[in-house]
Amino acid sequence: MTDDSATSNTAPQGDTSHQDPYLIISSDCHAGLPTERYRPYLDSRYHRQFDEFLGQRDARREEATRLGIRNEAFAEKWFHDNEEGLRGGWDPAQRLKELDGDGVAAEVVFPDADAVDSGTAAPFGVGLGLSGDQDPELGMAGARAHNRWLAEFVSENPERHCGVALLPVTADPAEVVAEIHRARASGLGALMIPSMWVDAPAYHDRRYDPVWAAAAETGMPVLTHSGAAPRQEYGDHLGIYVSEVTWWPARPLWFLLWSGVFERHPGLRFGVAESGCWWLPNLLWFMDRLYLGAHGGKKLSPFAELRRAPSAYVDRQVFVCATNTKRRELAQRYEIGVDNILWGSDFPHPEGTWPATRDWLRRTFHDIPVDETRRMLGLAAAEVFGFDTERLAPLARRIGPTPAELGQPADQAAVVASWARSRETGRHWLTGGDFPVLGTGA
Repeated sequence: MTDDSATSNTAPQGDTSHQDPYLIISSDCHAGLPTERYRPYLDSRYHRQFDEFLGQRDARREEATRLGIRNEAFAEKWFHDNEEGLRGGWDPAQRLKELDGDGVAAEVVFPDADAVDSGTAAPFGVGLGLSGDQDPELGMAGARAHNRWLAEFVSENPERHCGVALLPVTADPAEVVAEIHRARASGLGALMIPSMWVDAPAYHDRRYDPVWAAAAETGMPVLTHSGAAPRQEYGDHLGIYVSEVTWWPARPLWFLLWSGVFERHPGLRFGVAESGCWWLPNLLWFMDRLYLGAHGGKKLSPFAELRRAPSAYVDRQVFVCATNTKRRELAQRYEIGVDNILWGSDFPHPEGTWPATRDWLRRTFHDIPVDETRRMLGLAAAEVFGFDTERLAPLARRIGPTPAELGQPADQAAVVASWARSRETGRHWLTGGDFPVLGTGA
């Protein structure tokens, strides 16, 4: 991420170390205890409610099966075929074995290791389903329990894990700020907030300013993650849920941007996880055109909260944990911004690349320039989440795939040339003469 226009958000064209293995950092992985094992990490005064939550598991699973969210036949085969590897969801030794096998040197760790049966759900459902409609007290209690366990989990190999603390941000601001500092002190490195605030104040509300300030002060990126959605509106129509589930995590982005949160808190970094990045080019085009004076936006009052074009804030403060990054998305990387795309494996979820990550990378990145691949597969994530690349380098040399193993030729000239026009064009609405001024502000 840079503080310049989109045309500078490109990678160098030469590579002097073609045979060096990649340092791969997955920006989206998952871990969580089998739910009943969270009890020691939960304040004892909530044990009765926790027992009630555990008692509802079978009913929740049956409802998920009825709605089509859970496929009984798939679930049985998935757990049978991957029994050993799935223990990596909470077993540190097994986890390292699985990461090594995938060539992944380090990871960003979100909750909910089990995305099939929800068998590792954090107390009171505050994992990937974290939302603004949960009981504030129970939500914070469940989040703290998971955060306590996660801090222990990542501490065994801290150079390889960045733990994402659960943060019910719609609770009392003072309590939320206290949890940020407690999570940071415990060794966690990022914060996951609800993608939906439901009946709570939306994220443009100034009541959240102390939260954004604390996140910036502690250097903890704030993220949303796909999962929560207004499922009660969908009935039995699963396709509606699938079509919208990646929209909700993206929605806070424009609330934070247009309300001036990024302007007031320039040290705040915000990311959207496991929602793809295919939606970002058109969003940037649309928002920049509004801000820079497109015909359709001239009747609107000036956007006083912003001092630069929306794409400039994105390049400075926003990133996308683009799990299972698709070929179509890579083709749009000069509009998105190469450094704004952080690849993720989604381990150990079945919709991810594990346990065949190496093959997946070869199919996906074979014709992408090596220098750009290095940024998207690891170096950009290292900068966002604070990984020590020098400490990780020996491990990467041992387990990381080389460019040759991804099918990338040693002579990069032809590869770089094949993308030259797209790279030079970049964000066409800025480079093609649509506006006389880029509007990046002072």
